[in-house]
Amino acid sequence: MNTIGFDTSNYTTSIACYNGVDGQNCSQLLPVKHGQLGLRQSDALFAHIRSLPELSGRLFSNVATDTIAAVAVSTRPRAVEGSYMPCFLAGICQATLLSQALHIPLFEVSHQQGHVAAALWSAGRMDLMDVAHLAWHLSGGTTELLLVEPDGRNVKATKIGGTTDISAGQLIDRTGQLLDLPFPSGKHIDALSQGAQDKSVFKVKCPGLEFSLSGVQNKVEQYHEKNGDPAETAAYALRCVAHAVLSATKNAQKAYPGLEVVFSGGVASNSMLRSVLAPLKPVFAQPQYSTDNAMGVAILAHRLLEE
Repeated sequence: MNTIGFDTSNYTTSIACYNGVDGQNCSQLLPVKHGQLGLRQSDALFAHIRSLPELSGRLFSNVATDTIAAVAVSTRPRAVEGSYMPCFLAGICQATLLSQALHIPLFEVSHQQGHVAAALWSAGRMDLMDVAHLAWHLSGGTTELLLVEPDGRNVKATKIGGTTDISAGQLIDRTGQLLDLPFPSGKHIDALSQGAQDKSVFKVKCPGLEFSLSGVQNKVEQYHEKNGDPAETAAYALRCVAHAVLSATKNAQKAYPGLEVVFSGGVASNSMLRSVLAPLKPVFAQPQYSTDNAMGVAILAHRLLEE
């Protein structure tokens, strides 16, 4: 039995298939002109519409339609009232069409719930889908610390911390713009930082579970103006983010003793972040399933079908 997932986020078009154990994810980044920081929603929606036929053709070349039992789609960023982005309409339309054509159930989930499921599956920790745990959603538009609890066969994610202003991904992309790197800049900043030697860091104040990163952007710009080395600037930005997340995670482990901490979202694939957080023994998604993908959505379809 196979289930299909669609996710048309603000950064990536993706469609995935899951059979209860393994799966395949086909995805494509949205095209962004050099020097720009993202797309308008109308342009993102158009890009998804153009990408989906090729991606679905690639996926369904390996999947017989008579084996598909259900389809799921991410319809909004978070499963909370008022959470909405037009770009998800592309996936909704495709998923609805597939559901009606094959006469199979259609499940609606959130982009964030899909991230949690993909992270746990890729890390071999699906057991955490059924128990409370802490989770970081670190992406281009989101830096949220979540309390994740079972909600039937899905999960409920309640924000308990994170940034009070710009996200970690926004800081990294703005650093990439400063260094004339392509968008999204995460993997380029990560690769560039590997050659850095300096270990200095601007320590963000984090008395509880929240912190601000807008001041870090100013510090990164000042650091680059003084140092001028792209690799050192890239590493400095990542180090500041990683230590802010580390501080909030330590505080969260004190506030919620005994709960494991899971990391998902594109920023969670960063090697420096993983190195800095390693002593806390967190659960990290495999890098390819940290970034936006439809695999978690397909996994949720499989679980919801079993309810």
